[in-house]
Amino acid sequence: MTPTDRSRSHHPRPDLPRSSRRIALATGAAVATALLCGGLLPLAPATAADGSTTTRASGTAVSVANPGFEEGTSGWVSKGTGTATLEGSGHESPTRLTQHLSADGRAVTTQKLKKVAPGWWTFSAWVTSGGAAGSSSLSLTGCGTGSSTTAAGTTVIPSTESDDGWLHLSVSAEVTHRQCTLTFATEGAAGSWASIDDATFTPGRVTRDVRGADLSGLPRNEDRGAVYLDEQGRPADAVEQLASYGANMARLKVWVDPTDGYNDQDDVVRMAERIEASGMRLLVDFHYSDRWTDPGAQTMPKAWVGLSAPEVAERIHDHTRSVLDALAAEGITADAVQVGNEINPGMLWPLGQTWDVDPSDGISGAQWDELAMFLKAGASAVKEVSASTDVVLHLTNINNGIDGLTWWFDEATSRGVDFDLIGLSYYSYWHGSLADLQEAVTTLSARYDRDALVVETSYPWTLQDDPDHTWENVVAEASMLTPGYPATPAGQAANFRAVQDVVASAPGGRGLGVVAWEPAWTAVDGAGWDPDDPASGNAWENQAMWDFDGRPLPALREYAAD
Repeated sequence: MTPTDRSRSHHPRPDLPRSSRRIALATGAAVATALLCGGLLPLAPATAADGSTTTRASGTAVSVANPGFEEGTSGWVSKGTGTATLEGSGHESPTRLTQHLSADGRAVTTQKLKKVAPGWWTFSAWVTSGGAAGSSSLSLTGCGTGSSTTAAGTTVIPSTESDDGWLHLSVSAEVTHRQCTLTFATEGAAGSWASIDDATFTPGRVTRDVRGADLSGLPRNEDRGAVYLDEQGRPADAVEQLASYGANMARLKVWVDPTDGYNDQDDVVRMAERIEASGMRLLVDFHYSDRWTDPGAQTMPKAWVGLSAPEVAERIHDHTRSVLDALAAEGITADAVQVGNEINPGMLWPLGQTWDVDPSDGISGAQWDELAMFLKAGASAVKEVSASTDVVLHLTNINNGIDGLTWWFDEATSRGVDFDLIGLSYYSYWHGSLADLQEAVTTLSARYDRDALVVETSYPWTLQDDPDHTWENVVAEASMLTPGYPATPAGQAANFRAVQDVVASAPGGRGLGVVAWEPAWTAVDGAGWDPDDPASGNAWENQAMWDFDGRPLPALREYAAD
């Protein structure tokens, strides 16, 4: 991505007509399609992100009475000062239940389920909401120790004010008392509301498997004097701090020969050693360029200019192999590797373009065969070093429609390009609604039988510049913000968690998790966006997860494991 490019989500798409393995993280996180639909699915012990194991319940789903409210409110009990009203326009059905607060207060709707086998269970429903941030939730209560009203698991319903789209949301809890209560609540300020439809209660557990952070810019920031503090105001190591909050994966980009010397092979190896020591896993992101790549720029490395496509493919293989071999020499194996970064328009222009990006460059039209050659060369090098490392193909621009993504993957797979994971960028102020994101995760993972991972996301905690390092921010106007998520520390945290929950709850159970983009990129002199210009500034410091004084922001707490 290019940190100053405000229009990168608007690059047009031309109008053109194996079973995945999870990264070696929690295997018990997502629930398969049959389970989410209430089918039979016996489940084995699951490994959590912290290495512990959890035995999940097996057997059939427990029937939820009147799950779609076609029989009015039969089976459900509503209480509180707010209203619970049957409305039309449900999720693929005529009815839904809507809770609304006409004044500050609380509305809660519940259904108690009995004869529930001990183990992990998941309450899922289609939801939509608005009003005060974080005002509505799905919970499981009375499932284990504690009182009958104690929540064993709670998930905040994301705001859908941007498009009123329906979201599939899940919350899990461990049942020990053979009963559990499904709880749908709206609480807080007047005007808050939420709707629910098509509820299910199924065996198994939904968790956020990957809770990651791109830390590519951290070494340069530290070298330029950036300070990161803990919650007591004491200096802290940002890598260790992220791991302590619950982050379990770090992403590092690789450039071929960058002007400033950062993000090259040596820099990546040094940073990977810190990541390995922290206990986090490693995602390596090859840009195959000397600088940023994204839908508006896929620049050939200087040393590769003028080579033929087969010669470039050889360089891709050797560069990929060299970096991964250097990591292996230090005892580090990447858990996943991106072969290219945001490559909707291809990479290594013009040889690997997917449309004619520059009619004057002498190469016209899409060069899909060449791009396939490049992708295979990178993937081959990955597997030569470690067969267990997952190959990721990374696209963006969800806002351009699902057809733009399936078009790309259809072209690639038709040419025999193999990969393990689907990588996506999602910035809610550019890339459409949360419903659009969930549709992309669900559709792509089902169509190509691969798990999906959001490898980039961020959101501002303020619209202001760092007063000591002013440089116009990428998100600087209130008009850019996602409805329901203000540019405040709490709004940033809520947005980050919403993206995580939407991915983890995607129907089909193949949303692996989310990687935040450059949460440690605070503003310091000499650590700007342009590797060719030390005087360039940081247009993203208002989206970091440490404030202008280096203090941790609430978003860091959203890394905590489920």
